[in-house]
Formats: sequence, C-alpha cells, structure tokens
Amino acid sequence: MTSLLARRAHALTQRRCCLHVSARVRHEAEDRSSTQTTTTTTTTHFGFKTVPREMKESLVRGVFSSVASKYDVMNDAMSMGIHRLWKDHFLRKMAPPPGAKLLDVAGGTGDIAQRFLQYQDAVNHDSRSSVHLVDINPEMLQEGERRFAVSKWALDDRLSFTVGNAENLDFIDSNSFDVYTISFGIRNCTNPDRVVSEAFRVLKPGGRFMCLEFSRVENPLLAALYDAHSFHVIPALGGLIANDRSSYEYLVESIRRFPAQDDFAQIIRDAGFTTIGKGYENLTFGTVAIHSGYKF
Repeated sequence: MTSLLARRAHALTQRRCCLHVSARVRHEAEDRSSTQTTTTTTTTHFGFKTVPREMKESLVRGVFSSVASKYDVMNDAMSMGIHRLWKDHFLRKMAPPPGAKLLDVAGGTGDIAQRFLQYQDAVNHDSRSSVHLVDINPEMLQEGERRFAVSKWALDDRLSFTVGNAENLDFIDSNSFDVYTISFGIRNCTNPDRVVSEAFRVLKPGGRFMCLEFSRVENPLLAALYDAHSFHVIPALGGLIANDRSSYEYLVESIRRFPAQDDFAQIIRDAGFTTIGKGYENLTFGTVAIHSGYKF
C-alpha cells in the first residue's frame, strides 16, 4: 500500500511539474508574440500620442490648416517676438553668395524666403538669386503667396511655390540647389532622416543644409521655466488668438519628441553631410538650435 501511495504521489508531482513547464512555455511564447507584434507595428508619435505611421502626415496637415491664418501672429505671441531675432541670425549665419538658389522646405508663410531675398538685395546687391518654397500644407503656402503677391521678387519671377512632401522631393532634380533650409518644420515630419537624405540629394556639391528648430534646454532651472511656459501659456494663447488650443498643445509636445541636438547632428552626418565642430549652435539657452551641414 505504501509503495502504491508513493507511486501515485510521484506521478502527481510529475504532472504538476509538466503543467508548470507547459504554462511557462506558453507565457514565453505569448511574450515573444507580443514583442514581435510591437516590433512590426508601424506606429509613430503625434505629439505625445502614438498613431499609425500613415496617419501622421494628414494629422499634421490638419494642424497647420487650422492655424495658417494666425501662424505669424502666434509666432510673435509665443516667443515674445524673439523668433524674429533667431531668423535674422539664421540668415547672417547662412551668408548666401550672390546668385544663390534657395530651396526653402516647410517654407510656409515665407519668413525665411523673405529674409533671404532681403539679405541678397542689401548685402550682395543681387537680383539673380531665387527661392523655391515647398510646403505640404496648401493653406500655409497660400499665406506665403499672399505675402509676396505684389513684391518686386514676385514680379521679377524670383519666387516659386510648390505643395510637396519634404520626405519625397521627386519633382526636384538632384544637385540643383545651393542652399536648403527647413525652419521649425522638420519635427513635424514622420521620418526626419528621410528629409535630411532628400536635402542631400537635391543640393549641389558644396551646397549647404541648414535647419532652425526647437531643441533642448539643458539648464534644469531654465528647462522648468520653459516647460511651464510651453505647456500652460502657449496652448492658452493658441485658444485665445487662433481659437485652437489643441493644435498648439500638439506643437509643444512635438518639440519634446524631437531628437536632442547631438542626436540630430548625427542624423545629418549619417545622411552624408560634413559638419563643422559639433554641427549646431544653440540660441537662447538651447530653446532653438541652428544645425548646418555641407555636401562635399
């Protein structure tokens, strides 16, 4: 009897062990399946939200369609006018030569294009340089066209406008521009690395890539103040001035999701550009950064 009970106890123990192993194997398989699903899911960020990759372009287009008519006014309100100083410095740092052809991507309302042409007129006494503005959002581009409608540059046929995606500039020939700029736009693109690769393709040998973009404030105290302004003041201004709080909540969140200065500088080098020094200059404690690379 004792022997029979011992054999039954041993069999029960083996069965429990088998059940335990079977459950562990099943859970491991489920974990692997979950990991594989996460790895292969084509998602990206839209601000702090996770969205299907193919949806981001239309979501971003919707944001800028909503804010286009108030975009310039909001830039002044959000930055207390400092964005004008950033853009002026951006042009001085560019120092384009006479006759330069500029491709201004995410050119929107034409801030950079206007400064470029003003610089060429005032500094180089140049009437040959030209700008091609590209933006994925028709409403933003229309604001730019209105700005230049009666300007001497439009009358001299030194401006052109195209609705297009920064990640695929298939309507532009390779090796065709002297300078490529993208100002406060690349963080809204689904694949910034593709944007930079396209910039490399369309620039002439010796051409220059320049990007002005919000970045990371490194000082902890200043970063806390900047966050308070960004997450509380800017959306409130968006609701008051543009009647669109949610779009400005997205714009603030998109800044936090963009790579830090050193990481983006490496993306630029990975695309084939040569950078000088660390490849960027911080402005206003790192609130924004100017990135630059040359196609050699």
